[in-house]
Amino acid sequence: MQHSPIHLSLPDWVTTEIDGDEVYTTDEQRMALAIRLARRNVELGTGGPFGAVIFSQDGRIVGLGVNRVVPQHCSVAHAEMMAFMNAQARVQRHRLNEDGARYILATSAQPCAMCYGASIWAGIDELLIGARSSDVEELTEFDEGPLPADWSGELERRGIRVQRDLLRGAAREVFVLYGEKNGLAY
Repeated sequence: MQHSPIHLSLPDWVTTEIDGDEVYTTDEQRMALAIRLARRNVELGTGGPFGAVIFSQDGRIVGLGVNRVVPQHCSVAHAEMMAFMNAQARVQRHRLNEDGARYILATSAQPCAMCYGASIWAGIDELLIGARSSDVEELTEFDEGPLPADWSGELERRGIRVQRDLLRGAAREVFVLYGEKNGLAY
């Protein structure tokens, strides 16, 4: 049996539209970028309505991602997973915070079951969330999967600070746009 190479990529527009040298000093600025990525991904038809960015503690982008499940034919190509892989390749570590630095993940929506688990092992110290999983399920056909009843408490116990509902309204708007573009009525 011949093995197929594995190659996942972000859309070209990401490198032309995002200034990798910009510094994002507030949680709101960080979340706004994650939501902007999600919106552009929908507007340009390059994937699903999710965006994620990993920042260093000084506010610089370490890695970013958008949902690429359908265009890449890969169920794990979620925005958070793409951001983890992008950041890990950049710093050359499978656990980002192994160097003692702090890393922040801003994601346009609450991580699904898969991305939740990956968040624990990827080495992030803080999780910023826009829309809730209930928003995602209300406004799209996506099933976010099962999470522990006290999922945020589980992350906190593992040293990952969680902040929810950052720019939640703007994050929800991306799912409404996605529904309109795909003929979904919710």
